[in-house]
Formats: sequence, C-alpha cells, structure tokens
Amino acid sequence: MAVLAVRRGLSIRASAEEFGLRRGTLEYWLRRAEGQRLDRVDWSNRPPIPLRAHRTAADMEDLIVAVRQELSTSSALGFHGAEAIHHALQERGIGPLPSVRTIGRVLERRGVLDGQRRVRRPPPPRGWYLDDLGRQEADLDSFDVVEGMVIQGVGEVEVLNGVALHARLVGSWPVPRVTARLTIQAIRSHWTAFGVPAYAQFDNDTRFQGAHQFPDAVGRVTRLCLALGVVPVFAIPGEHGFQASIEAYNGLWQSKVWSRFHHASLAALRKHSAAFVAAHRHRAAAQIEAGPPRRSVPATWQLNLASPLHGRIIYLRRTTEHGSVDLLGHRFLVDPHWCHRMVRAEVHLDAGQIAFYGLRRSAPSSHPLLKVVSHVVPNRPLRE
Repeated sequence: MAVLAVRRGLSIRASAEEFGLRRGTLEYWLRRAEGQRLDRVDWSNRPPIPLRAHRTAADMEDLIVAVRQELSTSSALGFHGAEAIHHALQERGIGPLPSVRTIGRVLERRGVLDGQRRVRRPPPPRGWYLDDLGRQEADLDSFDVVEGMVIQGVGEVEVLNGVALHARLVGSWPVPRVTARLTIQAIRSHWTAFGVPAYAQFDNDTRFQGAHQFPDAVGRVTRLCLALGVVPVFAIPGEHGFQASIEAYNGLWQSKVWSRFHHASLAALRKHSAAFVAAHRHRAAAQIEAGPPRRSVPATWQLNLASPLHGRIIYLRRTTEHGSVDLLGHRFLVDPHWCHRMVRAEVHLDAGQIAFYGLRRSAPSSHPLLKVVSHVVPNRPLRE
C-alpha cells in the first residue's frame, strides 16, 4: 500500500510515516517494483544469497595444488600464485575454469600459501617492565609538563600533570613556568594528600632528572623521591608506550580544560583546571579506592637535599648497535648480543652497583639479568 500511495503522488517521507516504515525500506521496495504492475511484483523478502554454497570439486582442488607444485619447481618464471595457476589451467584447456579469486581461496584452504599471517599477540599488562607494578601490587605516578600555551595579555603558561598508572589518580598544576622547585612542591603536596606510591616516572627533562652536562648528576626531584622511599623511573627517550598513561592525560587535559574555555588569566585557568581534576577524581573514585596501597608521608618529614643518597634509581633505555647504553653521563657495555633492545638499568646506590635487565614485550614476565657493573654515584649536596 505504501508503494501504491507513492505512485498516486504521496511523497516517500509522508508515505513511510503513514505506514510506519523506514524511508530506506520504502525506497528499496520502490526500486523492486519499478516498471512493473504491483500485482506482478515479487514481494518475497528472501536474502540475496544462495541457499547452497557451491564449493570447488575435490578433484579440481587437487589439480590446482598439483599445478602450483609443478610451477614452483619447473616453471622458468617461477611464478606459482593464483594468477599463474589460472593461466596454466587456461592453456591446458580445462573447463569450467575457476576464477583467480577461487583459486586463491583453494590455496588458502589447503594451507599451501607461502605468506604467513601476522600473529596478533595480546598487549603486555600495564607496568609490565617492573615486576610488582605489572602484577598491580604497586602503583606508579607519572609526571610530565605541557608547554607552549599562551594566555593573551599574560604570556606563556605551562602545566605539570600527574596520573597514577593503576588507580588513575590525577593532578594538574598550571603555572607560568614549571621548575624543579615547583615540581617538588606540587608532588609533595599531592603525596601528602593521597599517599606515596612505590614508583614515580618521568621523562628525561632536566627539571626531573637533573643536569645532563655533569656525570652522575642527581636532581632535586630524584632526591625527593629517594628521601620518601619512592623509586624514580626515567623512561626511554622517544620510545612509545612507557609514557602512554601520562600522554593520554595530557591530551585529555588540553582538550577538556585548555581548549574548552577562554582563559582571561592564570587564575581562571587554575579554576577550570581544579574543577576538572576534582570531577575526574570523583568519577574515578572507585578505581582510586581499589588501587594498590600507598604509604602516608610522616607529618614531621622535611626534605634535606644534602642527605646521603639511598635506594634505587631506574633508567629504561634501548641499547646501541654495540649493545651499550648511556646513563648518568657514562656509557656501559651491557651485552654485545642484546643490540637495539630495551633494558632496565637499576642503580643500587647503597651497594654501588648497576644491574641491567633485558626487557621484552613478547615475554613481559621474564626479565633476564644481563650484567652487573660496579658504579658508585657520589653524593654532591644541592643548595636549598
């Protein structure tokens, strides 16, 4: 009746609404009935697929495989793919001749294709490069700086962002310029409020790691972590994956805070950022509560930048073509057979040693010890 109504002058939209049909469905039946009397139209709604699948005969499949083997060993050209097989069968006058696509499916079904499908392995667990972190027995706070933002009439501003790997606890501190001293204040206040994680991860910015022009330099932020019993981890420069959580939060903060509003001043930016952080924490409250346990900061604790260095510092690095890595201003030969591969260098300050472990994403639970070298990091007190 809907088709008849359209033929009598009613619009397709009005006819579809009157008879309770989707417009696309009515258009399909109009095309089906085009140029025919309605009493002669086949109104059956069968799917446009055959009721039976026509598979290539077994003897033809055997012939295809045999021709492929023959071409691979005796053909002057050496081509033995589906097109070459189709051409060879055509020259022999064999009919009916299967199509090139059908021959390719036969070769795949028989398992005689040369190419191998790429093996899709599941991704390693978050924090796989540290044993207890990968088992979610410990948590890691990642920190990074977003630069290059400008407020009209104010100038450039930056934001220090932080996010917990498992608990998803976030923090953001917009400031005119992120410095090592400001980073210490922000991280200390964050950990005082929410507790201290087992690890804190950074990139290789001098504000986090310390000066690069001096060997064995240990910066202020690193000393803060060591003083609180947190293991600082420095990610591989330019390597994807290790900084994924903080990079994702950086992008989220930029899209939901920086790009979303017009900020007339730094105070306005801080207000919008604080509202976003509070809402994010509220939304992730269950995940934060279920995260790995955190230690509280002692109420009387004070940072002493001149105190001796204790604990561990971890550097994630990729070896050179000779199996060496650069860290702390020195080059260490790890393993000449472990070239262009990832390693975890654990600097044990109390023992005066550096242990190098191999990292493999394909075997995230196996970190073989490659080498242990003696290296003492001297304690050079920093000015307050």
